[in-house]
Amino acid sequence: MNLDNPHVLKLIHAIKGQYVLEWRGIHGIAHWERVWENGMQLAEQTGADREVVGYFALFHDARRFNEGRDPDHGRRGAELAAQWRGELFHLHDEAFDQLWFACVHHTDGMTEGDLSVQVCWDADRLDLPRVGIQPEPHRLCTEAAKQRILSDASRAGKASH
Repeated sequence: MNLDNPHVLKLIHAIKGQYVLEWRGIHGIAHWERVWENGMQLAEQTGADREVVGYFALFHDARRFNEGRDPDHGRRGAELAAQWRGELFHLHDEAFDQLWFACVHHTDGMTEGDLSVQVCWDADRLDLPRVGIQPEPHRLCTEAAKQRILSDASRAGKASH
């Protein structure tokens, strides 16, 4: 699964058609692309389901109504995924249940769950620096994400000396 796939591009176009915020805003396409990349890297390291992680990147913020506090946006994103499942994309039941749960709960601060769900959440949290928040390892789910944060911090520390 990659962002250049014609089926994925069709889905992105459909999402863009209903997206009410600035396409290049804080929670828009550039964020989704970084979540996608983070997720694909983490999925490769952990064995998480790449389709669940990829669709999460596209749907988790797809139904935001504002860039600030919007507590139900994850559920709305999951509902959009349910609406388009079978038409614009396909996932078997277990994978869709993981996508649904990941979208609905991605802002709840949870760290326990199915591996693919954990990778979804970590992929999103690893992009927090875009809003001035440095992810803390204890708020991440997977060892792969924690190691990435620690490695990034180590590199940043060495660069400042």
